[in-house]
Amino acid sequence: MFSPVLLVAFMCGLLPALLWLAFWLLEDKRNPEPKRYIFFTFLAGMGVVIPIVLPLERFVQAQAALVGYAAEGLLVLFFWAAIEETFKFAAAYVAALHWRVFDEPLDGVIYMVTAALGFAALENMFFLVSPIQNGQVLQTIITGDLRFVGANLLHVLSSATIGLALAFSFSKSPRARLRAAFFGVVLATALHTAFNFFILSKG
Repeated sequence: MFSPVLLVAFMCGLLPALLWLAFWLLEDKRNPEPKRYIFFTFLAGMGVVIPIVLPLERFVQAQAALVGYAAEGLLVLFFWAAIEETFKFAAAYVAALHWRVFDEPLDGVIYMVTAALGFAALENMFFLVSPIQNGQVLQTIITGDLRFVGANLLHVLSSATIGLALAFSFSKSPRARLRAAFFGVVLATALHTAFNFFILSKG
């Protein structure tokens, strides 16, 4: 059964992501994307978190622990970032990018950002469950603010990097687009890893 704590955490994680999504969609108001594709892409971004990304990240952490590597060491952070960026791209690709709706360069950025915000919305929930459950109102607000300004923008920036790679290769051959997507995921992973590393190193 869906507990009240989970519901509150979910809404607190979802609303900031929706605010950012509304902001980015306003940037595309001259030639807006079909709402159903935006909706499906947002859901797809959310949908990869629990069944795919979290188990893979736990597996990486468990393997690191087996060899005595730090649970939040740089290599672990790199693999976590690679998993997240790969599956955000996969979510956007399945929901929109391989359909005819991807008909202009900017669309790659819009759909990647949408998938990223769907991903961030559900990820935010996990960070908010504990302080809400413990009745820590101030900690909930602080965590929510940090996720709104930091983590959400990180996901937007890293996924937009992939979207820009797709945009620049839009009119090129399928092989060139594949190379651009791979390069975009690698660059997004590097940005994501660097952000997490410096945040954790500063506490």
